[in-house]
Amino acid sequence: MEVELRAYESKEEIIMRSKITIGALAGLIAGLVFGLMMQMMSAPTPEGGEMPMMAMVAKVVRSESMFAGWLYHLFNSAVIGGIFGWLLGDKAHSYGAGTKWGALYGAAWWILGGLILMPLLLGMAPFAPLMMAPMRMVAMGSLVGHLIYGMILGAGYVMLRREAPAVVREA
Repeated sequence: MEVELRAYESKEEIIMRSKITIGALAGLIAGLVFGLMMQMMSAPTPEGGEMPMMAMVAKVVRSESMFAGWLYHLFNSAVIGGIFGWLLGDKAHSYGAGTKWGALYGAAWWILGGLILMPLLLGMAPFAPLMMAPMRMVAMGSLVGHLIYGMILGAGYVMLRREAPAVVREA
C-alpha cells in the first residue's frame, strides 16, 4: 500500500515522523510491561515502611495517586520510545538489532532516569539508590526493568515498523 505524499511534506519528513510515532507506540507497549513490574515491586520509605514503585513514580509529580503515577510513567514511556525511533530507528532493522539497541538504550535511561533524574525529583542526590543500602536492591530491580523495557521497545519497534506502509519502511 503506497501512501500519497502531500505537496508540503517530503518523503523524509514522513519517514521521520513515522519513526517517532512507531517508537512512541512501541514505548507504550514496553511501558505497560515495565509499569506492571513496578506495580509489583516495593521500595523502602524513609519511615521504615514500603511502597509500590509506581507510588514512588507518582511522588515525582507530587501526587499520592497511583493513577497519576501510571499516567506519568506511560507518558514518559511514549516520549522515550519516540526518541528511540528518532535516534536509533535505522539501527533497529531486525529483531536481534532492535533488542540489542533497545537493551543499551534501556540501560542508558536507567542511569539518566533511575539514578539521576528520579532521585533529584524526589529530593535526593544523584545515584542515591546505589549509595543507600536499603535502596540497592530496588536499583538493581530498576536496572532489570529498564533492560526489559528497552528490549521490548526495540523488538516492538521492529514489529510495528514491518507492519507500516512501504514509504515508512524505506528509510
